[in-house]
Amino acid sequence: MLMRAARMHGYNEPLRLEEIEVPAIGPDDVLVKVAATGMCRSDCQLIEGYFTQGAPLADPITPGHEVAGRIAAVGADVPRSAGLADGDLVVVNPNWGDGTCRQCREGNEQICGNGQMAGFGPPGGFAEYMPVPYRHVIAVPDGLDPRPETLAPLTDAGLTPYRGMKKLRQAGKVGAGRTIVVNGIGGLGSYGVQYARLLSGGATVVAFGRSDEKLAVAVENGAHHTVNTRGKTATEVQDALEDLTGRRDVDAILDCAGAEESLALGAAILAREGALTCVGLMGQKVVLPLLPFTNGEKSYFGSFWGNYDDLAEVLSLAGQGLIKHNVVPVKLDDVNDNLEALSRGDVVGRAVMVFD
Repeated sequence: MLMRAARMHGYNEPLRLEEIEVPAIGPDDVLVKVAATGMCRSDCQLIEGYFTQGAPLADPITPGHEVAGRIAAVGADVPRSAGLADGDLVVVNPNWGDGTCRQCREGNEQICGNGQMAGFGPPGGFAEYMPVPYRHVIAVPDGLDPRPETLAPLTDAGLTPYRGMKKLRQAGKVGAGRTIVVNGIGGLGSYGVQYARLLSGGATVVAFGRSDEKLAVAVENGAHHTVNTRGKTATEVQDALEDLTGRRDVDAILDCAGAEESLALGAAILAREGALTCVGLMGQKVVLPLLPFTNGEKSYFGSFWGNYDDLAEVLSLAGQGLIKHNVVPVKLDDVNDNLEALSRGDVVGRAVMVFD
């Protein structure tokens, strides 16, 4: 049986829309009929060679790591106790560790040194079907909005800032009387603002962005204040913060961009004993001022994606109606146009490829 797929055959080339065979599944896999796939800036970076430093491609890659769909087939060795059957609505946990390292044993397969990520080698969701190890699908619980276009982004855009926000909370950097900044209101940041409100124990939440249209989304999603940082120096941003909050510094920062400029701004406005967590990957390096971070006992945390439990928690929050979605439905036929728009920063919210 044939299916349509958008595949990457080389770096810095448009994806090719092709008809290929539906992939075979192994005995421990399920076949997912894809209903929706989120489009992430990481997909653009994959095409640009960001993750592989331009290494030659051994085989064509089908991108797409934010996937929701229905089970179309179940492998022969999938245990009955998994509770998976044909027709079940599922989301895909896209990080597949080797299962043997310390990180995997701790449940953090997303940082396994020998792991794989759906859509970055193993076939992803820019196709009508994809094979998934049964351990990495989660049946959608009752009470959750069943629309695939709202489910798919929860596996990355809705997951990654959640884990980053948990790190700030676990470090004790949030709470009443404190200020937290969410920097970068794109696919991740539109969810990040919501988690800042949900998990910060009454802290004041300020959204930073470079577009008034995106900052309006941040306000809809719970930001108390916003600052358009486009063209502003760190001093000018601090002036705006002082006008809005009475302070020129902040206690915690969730950076959803990861650009060198956004990290430098964060370092400049971070208060003593503050913490900056970066979940974005737009830049190539982090440069932090040593003396202020040392004598101010400031902290920098890297935070990558999220684990199975993090995703289950996000799904639970969504099931309770605590998460809003800002989705832009798109079609497989328009994949390259939408990747270009995403790369330019033109998408407000999350572009989600919806299959008929």
